[in-house]
Amino acid sequence: MNISLPHALAVWQRNLAMYRRTWKWNILPNFFEPVFYLMAIGIGLGAYVQQMGGLPYAAFLAPGLVCVAAMNGASFEVTYNIFVRMHFEKTYDAMLTTPVQPDDILAGEVLWAITRATIYGGCFYLVTTAWGLTPWQAAPWALVVIVLSGLLFAAVGLVFSLQIVTIDLFSFYFTLFLTPLFLFSDVFFPLAERLSGVWLWVAEALPLLHPVRLARLGFASRWSVVMLWDVAYILGVSALLLAICHRSIHKRLTA
Repeated sequence: MNISLPHALAVWQRNLAMYRRTWKWNILPNFFEPVFYLMAIGIGLGAYVQQMGGLPYAAFLAPGLVCVAAMNGASFEVTYNIFVRMHFEKTYDAMLTTPVQPDDILAGEVLWAITRATIYGGCFYLVTTAWGLTPWQAAPWALVVIVLSGLLFAAVGLVFSLQIVTIDLFSFYFTLFLTPLFLFSDVFFPLAERLSGVWLWVAEALPLLHPVRLARLGFASRWSVVMLWDVAYILGVSALLLAICHRSIHKRLTA
């Protein structure tokens, strides 16, 4: 990639300026979805399920839902918003009439998706901390995990967005991809206690599992060598997918 940092930051600043106009309406659905899950399942079901993974059930849920909030923030940005900018508003066509290049657009959009993930994940972490479900001392680690989550799901969503030709296909992405991830990535129950054999290996291939495990182990100060694998997975998969995005965005924007 041939990235100009000032140009990439200009793309990021453009998105920030647009977001400042509508942030109140944008933040509500993505931020409050995990809050509602925490209240309904953690507090409601938690009255019947006292312990999960050695923790009160609400405390077990909280780290995973922090990652879900970050996932949502990044995913909505690199799906519908990027598709609209590319196909309907023709924003990128306008950018390419300036010195900004496709790689700068890609880098700026990834940075902005990470920013959105940090806003949602960080705010939700503060909520869980205020409720006593996560330790405030874990704030630096929470920031690391949230940024890694944003990077990973920015890359995943961008690959999909740069391949499809109609906005209607995003329903498949959210319903058939993100929803199963949400349900079967260690967020609601420990996979190791319910799965065995080949299904555990399948679970290891799921992208959401890795930030969730990083958050849960780190928040509990249960540092493990498996966390190195989680970080390597996130960085490796993100790098691979962004390399695919590099080729795709050149085809889409310069064809």
